[in-house]
Amino acid sequence: MELNDNELRRYSRHLILPEVGAIGQRKIRAASVLCVGAGGLGSPVALYLAAAGVGRLGILDFDRVDLSNLQRQLLHGTPDVGRLKVDSARETIQRLNPEVEVVTFPLRLNRDNALDLLRPWDIIVDGTDNFPARYLTNDACVMLGKPNVYGSIFRFEGQASLFAPHLGGPCYRCLFPEPPPPGSAPSCAEAGVLGVLPGIIGTIQATEALKLALGCGESLLNRLLLFDALGMRFREIKVRPDPGCPVCGKNPSIKELIDYNLDCQTIMNTDEVTVKELKQALDNPASGIRVIDVRELAEYQVARIPGAQLLPLSELTQRWGELDPSKEYYLHCKAGVRSMKALLFLRQQGFKHLKSVKGGISAWSDEIDASVPKY
Repeated sequence: MELNDNELRRYSRHLILPEVGAIGQRKIRAASVLCVGAGGLGSPVALYLAAAGVGRLGILDFDRVDLSNLQRQLLHGTPDVGRLKVDSARETIQRLNPEVEVVTFPLRLNRDNALDLLRPWDIIVDGTDNFPARYLTNDACVMLGKPNVYGSIFRFEGQASLFAPHLGGPCYRCLFPEPPPPGSAPSCAEAGVLGVLPGIIGTIQATEALKLALGCGESLLNRLLLFDALGMRFREIKVRPDPGCPVCGKNPSIKELIDYNLDCQTIMNTDEVTVKELKQALDNPASGIRVIDVRELAEYQVARIPGAQLLPLSELTQRWGELDPSKEYYLHCKAGVRSMKALLFLRQQGFKHLKSVKGGISAWSDEIDASVPKY
């Protein structure tokens, strides 16, 4: 089908590129791309793919827009706070380019729905921000023979690659066979992220998706691109398929999808208390608990739970001797990841009476004391 007059005007800068032209633009229009995640990475991916004229664009995200998202998630604006991200994303994309068909999925990816959700799409773009979703996306792509355009961000650093065993490259598990233990790796909500960083990595992902649709250029297959924003440096690492990979190797041991959300929850539940249980303990002097805040000083200065002692996780290995192994400690951070990591470390030092506060100070603000600021 030929390009119409509106498309000729809209994509004129593509049409004059010999590598694209009218034939290439029709290939872009014929492509279907699913963005798994409508957050920091999904925002630039969706915006640039829509602007480029991808014909069918899927947005999968179960979350709602939070004010803290707006520092980096440009699909959404201040009036969208509280709305489903997929709804906000659809409106933004349609304002940008009404020619694009937007299909939304207000769902959490899991092992029961992943294959069905990813199967209809030509290209999958991984805009996830957690390990369970990242491994699910990877494994489903391998099983379906779909290209997985990978990106991840953390503080001031980012990564991007193309995982596609069916094209002769590795999958994500070839590099990282198993997810890290629960609580060992903080999320962006815990560790922070420079607001422009997902824009840089996300546009790289969008570029890879467009090259796949066009069938031109050299992709990131067999290469892991690393970006350091503080040093403003790119470097790359050559990566190859691992014959022993548990999902794409010669004798794969993983033949069904794994929902690590369930596995992590089972492990962590026994060591956690809710903020309501923390409040009850604090209101009862006879409980004798001590509350340790393992966040950093800058976070402590923004918001704190009354009576909590600051002992940052970054200093815990040097200062744990300040604590009494015979006492009972409730550990908290922003959302519960760093406190679990602190719990595991202290348990190795012989501490037995430890609990991690589920949801951290964010949950405390939501459920106990709304005057405590959220950040």
